[in-house]
Amino acid sequence: MKKIILTLAIAALIISCKEETKDKVQEASEAVSSDVKEAVDTAKIKAEKTLDTVKAKTKTALEKTAGKIEEGAKKVKEAVKK
Repeated sequence: MKKIILTLAIAALIISCKEETKDKVQEASEAVSSDVKEAVDTAKIKAEKTLDTVKAKTKTALEKTAGKIEEGAKKVKEAVKK
């Protein structure tokens, strides 16, 4: 009788520990998941800002280059007319 009660008590203890462990694992998984989502969102925002900066700089550089090409073309036209 004592052995049966002792066995049942140990079984109950093991089962309750498994449930607590599952809960802790689930909570940890959710925490890691939210951290990863935040990191991805932050990286996305930084990438978008960098892309916008590159676009703006490229546009400015192209405008300057286009202006210089036009000036060069005018000089060539003037030289041809002379």
